[in-house]
Amino acid sequence: MQTVSLSLLTAATGLLCGSIASVVGGAAGGMLVGGKALGNSLAGVLGGIFGPLAGVTGVAIGLLALMFVG
Repeated sequence: MQTVSLSLLTAATGLLCGSIASVVGGAAGGMLVGGKALGNSLAGVLGGIFGPLAGVTGVAIGLLALMFVG
């Protein structure tokens, strides 16, 4: 089995892509869940703000685990 080293540039790129994906996913999820109650605009903004709280944390923990395992 071949080991793969995770460079700082690769980790930063992964964190950036994960951050963008969590903002987009949070906005889409916010519009789906709270669109009727709050309006799509406000729900999208709130989802875009609060979506990365879990998304970026999960990506960072995954990258740290990959650095130790890989």
